[in-house]
Amino acid sequence: MIKVGLIGFGFMGRMHFDNYTRLMAEGAPVQLKAICDVRIEELKDGKAIGNIATNQELYNLDPFNLYTDIEEMIASEDLDMIDITLPTGLHADITISMLEKGYHVMCEKPIARTAEDAWRMVATAERTGKKLMIGQCLRFWPAYEYAKACIEDGRYGKPLGGSFFRGSGLPAEWFLDGSKSGGCLLDMHIHDTDMVHWLFGVPDKVSTMARNVIPGSAYDIVSTHYVYDSGLVLNAQADWTLRGDFGFEMNYRINFEGGNLIFADNKVKVNPNEEPSFVAELSDDMGYYFEIRSFIDSLANDKPITVCTPESAARTLDIIEAEQKSADAGGTFISL
Repeated sequence: MIKVGLIGFGFMGRMHFDNYTRLMAEGAPVQLKAICDVRIEELKDGKAIGNIATNQELYNLDPFNLYTDIEEMIASEDLDMIDITLPTGLHADITISMLEKGYHVMCEKPIARTAEDAWRMVATAERTGKKLMIGQCLRFWPAYEYAKACIEDGRYGKPLGGSFFRGSGLPAEWFLDGSKSGGCLLDMHIHDTDMVHWLFGVPDKVSTMARNVIPGSAYDIVSTHYVYDSGLVLNAQADWTLRGDFGFEMNYRINFEGGNLIFADNKVKVNPNEEPSFVAELSDDMGYYFEIRSFIDSLANDKPITVCTPESAARTLDIIEAEQKSADAGGTFISL
């Protein structure tokens, strides 16, 4: 049985909580034992706002041991794994500390605030022999897994081009401090940068146009071209200034020699060049469920992390930092 301590009980902490309780109900070899947050007394009786709804607005945490101090939690609990859902700037040091204390770690995306910190995390996992996985949830999202399968098995030939988009209204206030969150580029856009990396490999060059809309924030709207020597044409855009009733949207278009995929409104429409189109049959479950289930399986059965290695997540952050340099230089191409 994998015994888990969850650190952070904001929006993403609740999303992880939902999936631990589901997995426990399904009989998975996991037990969420403790939850730690400096504001736990406030948060357990309040709502957390995110761009996807959690299962509940208010949570009954009576069955779990609650802490406001991480060291107190680990001194008091018999745990195998720590799940970190804290603000980005806290990821590296806490992950490294937990790995060095002998725990396996699941850490939310982005892996860290800087690539330097990300690679420190990778090195610590290697040195301690403990498993580390980063919650780049789209690698486990059925619509993106479908695209990955089409690319890998070549059912529609080679990919020729594609575009990715992610947008929402304003995030929680702390995200607007770019020194903490990295802005839209690092927090929201990184999902699609990671998809470009995971689906097509590391690009040879990037060019990013970006702008600040919200006074005092980091980049709020970004658009990146990913250049490959093969000629593949890719672009990803993100915008977290979409107000009114916009809500949240993520989509993609991928064009192949023999067809194309369009992901919109939570459906993947497949358009083969010479056959009728159809809607792919996919699970309704979100990537959060599958990523946590995958990590628990790797621990319970001593399997290697394969879908989202820490090295791969750190490399995605290398790409993001190249995009940041490009945006700072007005779109200049930056090589990787």
